[in-house]
Amino acid sequence: MRRFLIAALMVALPLAAAAQQLTVSAAASLTDAFKEIGRKFEATKSGVTVRYNFAASGVLIQQIAQGAPVDVFASADQETMSRGIDQKLVDPDTRRDFASNVLVLVAPAQGGPDLKSLADLSRPEVRRIALGKIETVPVGRYTKQSLEGANLWAPLQPKFVQADSVRQVLDYVARGEVEAGFVYRTDAAIMSDKVRVALIASTQAPVTYPVAVVSDSKNKALAKEFTEYLRSPSAQDVLARFGFAKP
Repeated sequence: MRRFLIAALMVALPLAAAAQQLTVSAAASLTDAFKEIGRKFEATKSGVTVRYNFAASGVLIQQIAQGAPVDVFASADQETMSRGIDQKLVDPDTRRDFASNVLVLVAPAQGGPDLKSLADLSRPEVRRIALGKIETVPVGRYTKQSLEGANLWAPLQPKFVQADSVRQVLDYVARGEVEAGFVYRTDAAIMSDKVRVALIASTQAPVTYPVAVVSDSKNKALAKEFTEYLRSPSAQDVLARFGFAKP
C-alpha cells in the first residue's frame, strides 16, 4: 500500500507542477468575448487555467499599481495602457493592438426618446444621460471627445449620470433608469432586446484595444503566449462574432 501511495504521489507531483493559472485583467467590454477566448486558449495549453478580472481599464491599472497579482492587462484605450508603461507596470515590448470598437448612443428599446442627433440630448424629455467616469472609464473619455466635438459637453453636464464601467452604463439604459447612454457597439449588441442604438458617435481617437504582459507577472512566457493568441485567427473569429473589428 505504501509503495502504491508513493508511486501515485510521484505521478501526481509532475501534474501539479505543470498546472498554471494565468490571471488576465481586461476591460469590461471584453467580458463575453474573452470568456470564450479563454476556454479556447486553455484547450491549446494542457494544465493551464485562465482567470479573469473584468472592470474599467483605469480601475484595473490602479489595481496592478497596488500590487494585484496579474499576468496580462487588456485595455479599452491607448491612454490607460500608456500610463501603465510610463509607470513601468507593463512591458512595452509586448504591447499589441488586437481589436477595435465603435462608440454608440443608446436609448431604452421600449419607450425611449427618439434620438436622431447628439443635439437631441438637449431636449427636455432627456433628463438623464449615462456615461463612464472620465477619470477611470475609457468610454467616458470617448464620450467627452464626441460631445465636445458637438459643443455639447458643458451644456449637458447637469444631466450626466456617471457609471463605474461601460457595462454599468448599459444596465442603466436597459433598466430605463436613464433616457440615454454612451456604450460601445459590442455592448449594445448583447442587450439588443433592451436597448437600441440611436446613432454612431464620432470620436477624435479611434477606439482600439491594446494588450501587454504585466511587468511583475510570474508567468511571463505564458502571458506573452496569451497576448499573441489574441491576434490568432481563432481569437479574432471570436472577437468578430461579438462585434469587434480588427485594430
